[in-house]
Amino acid sequence: MAALLGIVLVALTLRQTVAVMSPIIGDIRVDIPISNIGVGLLGTLPPILLAVSGFVAPRVARGIGLDGGIVLALLLMTLGHLVRAAAPGYAVLLVGSVVALAGTGIGNVLLPPIVRRYFPDRITLLTATYVCILGVSTALPAAVAAPVAEQVGWRFSLGIWAATSVVALVPWLVIITRERRRRLSDADAVESPPTTLVTRLWRSRVALSITVLFSTSTILTYACFAWLPEILGDIAGSTPTEAGVLLAVTGIISAPIALIAPLLVARLRAVSQLIAAGTASFVLGYLGLLLAPATLTLLWVLLIGSGSILFPISLVLINVRTRTQGGTVALSGFVQGIAYALGALGPLLVGLLHDSSGGWTLPLLFLLAVALVAAIPAFTLAKPAFVEDELARSYSSRGS
Repeated sequence: MAALLGIVLVALTLRQTVAVMSPIIGDIRVDIPISNIGVGLLGTLPPILLAVSGFVAPRVARGIGLDGGIVLALLLMTLGHLVRAAAPGYAVLLVGSVVALAGTGIGNVLLPPIVRRYFPDRITLLTATYVCILGVSTALPAAVAAPVAEQVGWRFSLGIWAATSVVALVPWLVIITRERRRRLSDADAVESPPTTLVTRLWRSRVALSITVLFSTSTILTYACFAWLPEILGDIAGSTPTEAGVLLAVTGIISAPIALIAPLLVARLRAVSQLIAAGTASFVLGYLGLLLAPATLTLLWVLLIGSGSILFPISLVLINVRTRTQGGTVALSGFVQGIAYALGALGPLLVGLLHDSSGGWTLPLLFLLAVALVAAIPAFTLAKPAFVEDELARSYSSRGS
């Protein structure tokens, strides 16, 4: 019960650091002078820190265990929230954001193996649950940040989320205390293979395929949040309010999809069917914006939002295509580290293509091409295979 509560509460904290800042950046700039470049830097920090944490988190898990890693992640998030809330200037605000996002990134990577460890027979159900809660973790701070800042001030609006991280710590401290005597047992330790796995995952077709899938989803998602309202305003004639509502639609449609997708992965033998469906949704959505943006705008946006099914599929595959807890940790760090690094480039490349071409045709063609890349894992992941098995075969062939 403590582990289930702990997973739910950790998921609830993992998007708060990202979502709470942008709605109140205007209030913050009243007290702390921040240039447009400074605002842009704060906006690019999340994918950068999530990428870095993807490669750091497996080392953390090997050093202090999965439970200890989750506790460290929550402590970093708590400290980061408080530092940002008390920041006298931009430099401290930036440091607080880095600390909080580092905790977020570690939590992102360690949550899939935590699910595998405590609920090995319910991986898909728990993954579906926490992916849905991630949506709440994004929506709730974004919705209440501005009203709270207006009533109590932006510092309270930033700092209040430290309370959720502290609450999330409680079940994990209970678990660590309860299992102190078993700390060195196999059930609690992260197996040794991650040390070699992390450096050898480039040789795994499964690892690379999941990385491609996760990366395309991340690039398209970040680009959508950064540019979709402006794209709709320019090519579909949407007002700022309409464009904002349409962007919200992409998030709304992703919630039930996130709940259903992991369960379908468990029921369908051919996960390639789900990947193909997500890819087709992205492709049709961007084709619609290219060819008939103003006629069926809502349909195109719904299709783009439906393409987000690739995200929960990727998370489930990290667990079901590894045989060991250590393999899950290594694969989670490898996939998320690369994917979030590429995700940071998505909005930048869309902006550069827009500036260089003076329109949205070239950026939309770029996003369409990225979506088509997701079709590759639909073929390479069609047959069940495991990362550890592939690497064992690779090692044997090199030895012989």
